[in-house]
Amino acid sequence: MDKEWYQIDNVVDLDTPALVVYPDRIMNNISVLKSMIDKTTRLRPHVKTHKNPEVTKLMLAAGIKKFKCATIAEAEMLAICKAPDVLLAYQPIGPKLKRFINLILNYPGTNFSCLVDNIPAMLEISAEASRHELDVPVFIDLNVGMNRTGIAPGNAAVQLYTDCALLPGINPVGIHAYDGHLHIKNINDRTRQCNEDFEAVIRMQADLKKLGYPEPVIVAGGSPSFPIHAKRQQVECSPGTFIYWDEGYFNELSEQTFLTAALVVSRVISLPDATKICLDLGHKSIASEKELSKRVHFINAPDLVFAGHSEEHLVAEAGECHHYKVGDILYGIPYHICPTVALYERAITIEDNQVSGEWKNIARDRKITI
Repeated sequence: MDKEWYQIDNVVDLDTPALVVYPDRIMNNISVLKSMIDKTTRLRPHVKTHKNPEVTKLMLAAGIKKFKCATIAEAEMLAICKAPDVLLAYQPIGPKLKRFINLILNYPGTNFSCLVDNIPAMLEISAEASRHELDVPVFIDLNVGMNRTGIAPGNAAVQLYTDCALLPGINPVGIHAYDGHLHIKNINDRTRQCNEDFEAVIRMQADLKKLGYPEPVIVAGGSPSFPIHAKRQQVECSPGTFIYWDEGYFNELSEQTFLTAALVVSRVISLPDATKICLDLGHKSIASEKELSKRVHFINAPDLVFAGHSEEHLVAEAGECHHYKVGDILYGIPYHICPTVALYERAITIEDNQVSGEWKNIARDRKITI
């Protein structure tokens, strides 16, 4: 009988809970990503999902040279890998700004840029960069419906761009529009909403060109809107989850053909009563921001109904006369892979159904060296 792709022959030696990744499926996902866009130069993947040098190097080897990240540690991880172009998709303030400047000084081989959406932050970045005789590229962060950061596209955003151009130490090069709020299952409806939200971004780019600025680079979207923005020939696209994929996007984004490339492996550790089983997959081992039923999907135990979740334990109803016993192995697809990866120091690699090594998720930490 053929083995399932996810099975681990030497799983008896694998302590659980564990994050496991499948390099062949990761490389498949990189290939699929490249096939969905006309030019690799328009890809700027977000590294928040994988957080390790090994996956970064696979993307670099595939010709992807631009990246996006959310933390100083992720930015440093990219610089350690000699990534040529890194956008910190965050507005560095206070000590984070000093760390960002230190990154630029310590890794001159990487071109770093960051976001800005207000005048006080803009002035602080300008002053700190000028103090070190730097010229930092900045992107104006636009709010296109996410409603967490960013300035609404329009006159005020254009004015912020022009103000940036007048200050020393910073250089406005583009606009950033993250539409992570688009979780519409139907691709036609999602496309319609994405296009409506994006109209103001296109108008702003045109307004800036009319004022005599070089055409601002637009960095847009995440995984849900990637197929839509990929058709806009002048837009850089920044999906992240594609690299490992997860149950949430598998259910929502049926038009995308990425493979599940990361799992959490768990063991049955107790049988609390006649119908329940207890697993070692607690809050510390799986992203738990979603409702209890949408945290993990077990490939080889799809009918379990979760009854309770705590720091170290996941309790599930298995039904009368169930077949589970202590020590059984369950293979789970996280509903949200990005924060799940952040819970693990390392990802265990699985090749030819065997544990083959490990990749350190060094960017899960808040600090590497800077």
